[in-house]
Amino acid sequence: MPHVTVQIYTGKTEAEKQQLADAITNNFIQLFGYGEEAVSVAIVDVEPTDWKEKVYEPEIISKEEFLYKKPGYTI
Repeated sequence: MPHVTVQIYTGKTEAEKQQLADAITNNFIQLFGYGEEAVSVAIVDVEPTDWKEKVYEPEIISKEEFLYKKPGYTI
C-alpha cells in the first residue's frame, strides 16, 4: 500500500494539489499495477522561509541515500 507525502511551497490551489495527487495515483496504477484504492497521497504546504529547516535538512540532506531524484539546488 503506497503512501506518498509531497511537501511544496505554499500557494498552490486545491485544484492544482488534486491534479498532482491524481497524477501520482495514476502513475502507481500504471507502473506497479496497484488499484486506485491502495494509493494515498498527502500534500503538505511549507512556507519558503521554513524550507531549509523543515524539508531540506531533515528530508533531503539527511536521507540522501533514499533519493532517486536529487534537487539541483543547495541551501
